[in-house]
Amino acid sequence: MRGPQILVASLAVLVLVVTGFAWRSVDSLRSNIATAGGLGLGGGADGAVDILMVGTDSRTDAHGNALSQAELDSLRAGDEVASNTDTIVLIRVPNDGSSATAISIPRDSYVKVPGIGMSKINAAYGATKETKRLELVEQGVTDADAESQSTEAGREALIQSVADLTGITVDHYAEVGLLGFVLLTDAVGGVDVCLNAPVDEPLSGANFPAGEQTLSGADALSFVRQRHDLPRGDLDRIVRQQVFMASLVRSVLSAKTLSNPSTLNQLSGAVQRSVVLDSDWDILEFATRLQDLAGGKVKFETIPAVDINGVTDYGESIVEVDPAAVERYVEGLLDGSADSSSADDRDAAPTTDAPQVDPSSVTVDVANDSGIDGLASGVADSLGALGYTGGTVGNYEGTSVSTTTIQAADPDSDAAKAVAAALGGVDVSTDDTLADNTVRVVLAADYSGPGVGGAPAATTTPELVASGGESPAPPIDAGSTGPACVN
Repeated sequence: MRGPQILVASLAVLVLVVTGFAWRSVDSLRSNIATAGGLGLGGGADGAVDILMVGTDSRTDAHGNALSQAELDSLRAGDEVASNTDTIVLIRVPNDGSSATAISIPRDSYVKVPGIGMSKINAAYGATKETKRLELVEQGVTDADAESQSTEAGREALIQSVADLTGITVDHYAEVGLLGFVLLTDAVGGVDVCLNAPVDEPLSGANFPAGEQTLSGADALSFVRQRHDLPRGDLDRIVRQQVFMASLVRSVLSAKTLSNPSTLNQLSGAVQRSVVLDSDWDILEFATRLQDLAGGKVKFETIPAVDINGVTDYGESIVEVDPAAVERYVEGLLDGSADSSSADDRDAAPTTDAPQVDPSSVTVDVANDSGIDGLASGVADSLGALGYTGGTVGNYEGTSVSTTTIQAADPDSDAAKAVAAALGGVDVSTDDTLADNTVRVVLAADYSGPGVGGAPAATTTPELVASGGESPAPPIDAGSTGPACVN
């Protein structure tokens, strides 16, 4: 048996939501897709249709049929069977259908779960389901009925946990298993990805060279499943999933896919075998609203986090989140901002200017004047995880400083501002001895940002600072011409 699996759901089910209009030519889809009822969905009037998309590690198809051995082998998922939902995405679609934002919720987000209390959010489904199943079996309920009823209870617990965290009402539910990922990816002829460096990680089966490449189903699953040996662990995995989804959406929205009946039929078959939708969702009617949706209007983001390296009182690793900040962020997506707090609140909050730059074009030297052993290496590794080119790392040889500072030939350059934002809003000063594409981080004893104790850097925007959190990754959209390179 493999070690603990990095279980990932097919985030590619987003394609079902944003490209479903093409299925109008597939007559059998509506009658053959698996559905789930009694989930307490809808009823919200918050200006958007909110869809909870969940990935499971199911070894059956959407209709409960066991997968063949060949299909199981193609998943590279090992023998362990559990009810994990390690990929959780909330999709916000404004009522006018003008855009779609898929918001990743890290699986270790520490939230309130009905019936359990404070817990990692990925336990809401599985732990609730198993507790309910055992209770029903003890009451004499048949195994089949206990499985069905406990699955519904698990779904309801997860739906309520997401609603409580984000402040929205979940209107629709979509669930997809591992098989769906392989089938959807193969249906479009593979998906283009790009890696900053080669990887060879046996637990996930990820073994790829650096640079751009096209991955088919089984390899694609390894690409989005890998967490070990990545600089930021699960957060880098989330970024991989998001750039993969963006690339998949581009593929499905392309003319060669939408005009190819064979490809559309293959996509429809993948959906029917691997996707469960709530029974009240007329997916074809909903997709009609989205028929003019362009790739550039499909974005992928991650909820703000207070601490992506949090620890509970009993030593469990978690992602600490502030539900109030998450709620403001999610609400703000409808008006194009990441914060819906008042103007006065924003004026009073600290801000950072975070321009978009290609981090690989910026060389960052890190000099330690803090007296803290290893801090420069930690900060350098943290910036390297974001794609910045590493420069010299060591002790500071200039006049001792009391405040952490970024030095650059042009303190107003995008490069200097981007690094300052990545480190949480560090001051920038002039050093005209530095090359135009190089900045120096001088660390003083006051530094408490990313890289302290190994904490990775997070991309911080003014809106997220104002809302009380940080985003583990910058937004990604499906309108770019090629795949973004990632760790």
